Amino acid sequence: MARMYKSRKGKSGSTKPFVSEAPEWSNTDAKAVTELILELGKAGHSTAAIGTILRDQHAVPNVRLVLGKRIGAVLAENDIGGTYPEDMMNLMRQAVGIINHLGSGNHKDLHNKRSLEITEAKIRRLANYYKAEGQIPSDWRYKRDELRLMVE
Repeated sequence: MARMYKSRKGKSGSTKPFVSEAPEWSNTDAKAVTELILELGKAGHSTAAIGTILRDQHAVPNVRLVLGKRIGAVLAENDIGGTYPEDMMNLMRQAVGIINHLGSGNHKDLHNKRSLEITEAKIRRLANYYKAEGQIPSDWRYKRDELRLMVE
């Protein structure tokens, strides 16, 4: 796939090997894994951080093989997590950082002005997807001046 914001061809990425069941050395106790996910979610960890902690400290290489669903689904069932999806919130945090940079005396920084436009375009595209999926309200709009309130 070609890069959207570069004039280069893209490189194909790696894919996980197909595995249908958890390895024998892994922790396959579904109840314990669910409790760990809920505990880490309440502590404020993101889904990516929870997956890393489970992999590195609790011998769970793939939560989906143990529970049959993703970490985000487990958190959503128990009403833990933010109002916005994690990838969209990360992009909004990135946009706030760029806006702060441009506002603190770096208003001539053309590269970061462009990166802010690109980041905002990504947010808008993701918003269209999440509106169609029903994960955010259908009347939600990206507004730069309200962005800090959404992120905090």
